Amino acid sequence: MVAVTAFLAEARDGDEIVLDGATGEVYLNPEASVKAEYENKKNTFMEEKKDLEQYIGKPSVTKDGVQVEIVANIGKPEDVEKVLQYDGEGIGLFRTEFLFMDRTAMPTEDEQFEAYRKVAAAMKGKPVIIRTLDIGGDKEIPYMGLEKDENPFLGYRAVRFCLDRREDVYKPQLRALLRASAFGNIRIMVPLVTCIEEYRQAKALVEELKGELDSQGIPYKKDIQVGIMVETAAASLIADIFAKEADFFSIGTNDLTQYTMAVDRGNKKVSYLYSTFNPAVLRSIKHIIASGREAGIMVGMCGEAASDPMMIPLLLAFGLNEFSMSASAILKARKMVTEYSVAELQAVASKAMTFATAAEVEQYMKAFVEKVNL
Repeated sequence: MVAVTAFLAEARDGDEIVLDGATGEVYLNPEASVKAEYENKKNTFMEEKKDLEQYIGKPSVTKDGVQVEIVANIGKPEDVEKVLQYDGEGIGLFRTEFLFMDRTAMPTEDEQFEAYRKVAAAMKGKPVIIRTLDIGGDKEIPYMGLEKDENPFLGYRAVRFCLDRREDVYKPQLRALLRASAFGNIRIMVPLVTCIEEYRQAKALVEELKGELDSQGIPYKKDIQVGIMVETAAASLIADIFAKEADFFSIGTNDLTQYTMAVDRGNKKVSYLYSTFNPAVLRSIKHIIASGREAGIMVGMCGEAASDPMMIPLLLAFGLNEFSMSASAILKARKMVTEYSVAELQAVASKAMTFATAAEVEQYMKAFVEKVNL
């Protein structure tokens, strides 16, 4: 919940507050009837959560036999506990910038290695996709000495920063990732690519560092995959070109939506335009998945849309291989996947793609999901 206007100005110590994280509604000193309603909602939620435990240990397979992976997003090694608790089938996004934040100096190669090794070992051979440093934009790290960008989301960030700071930032991280890959199924993901040259430069650095490790007799996963996060309009438009060279795709819907719609997702004045259900964004997602599938590479999604109940049917129909989300959302998503037939969802997706507005798509998908759950 963000941008709840006038709320904090009116709240006082000792007030009772109800927050509805599903609808974004806030009740200050609610009436007895509202409190009773939300007590019931809370009890229902806890019952449903308990009921979902039956999906622990079950495969994420649709009614017509299509298998997908439901994995988790994490920010630090300690988050793995939740992933294992909710039976995640891997890590779809390890946001490494959190290892660099809230400190006064950059973590050493050995510190990074230990963090990556810990996660890889804990997942016991399941895929662990680790995103290389993604700072800039809305993530500032003072000791990195980044100058203030007039438009940080379009400026010096992510892979652009890393390729410019190869010796002191990028190579130590890539070396740490390669070393840690000897302890599990690590895959390296490059964020915010907009052109094939950026991917090739990152891949060349990985190959260079492999040679260094070989000469030093340090083990690593020889066939480690290097993929890209597809989150810009540019990468989406040339997804077919990227698919010929990248080892996998992971769609970052939060930024993909932001860049496609030219909307700062933190600006409440234009937030009405920010929707993954916008036809432009949906066409982009469909094209990315089709390009990856045609080239025979895995296509995942690690943006918030991957766990959206109204989006999951569309993503299954488009052919998404991997859904990455908060660990607590995994079992609910698995339950949904098992209730659908991909063949039957094709007609639903085709109809959804005929609408002209995000509101129409959302209304249609909401009605469909509610009908299925009756």
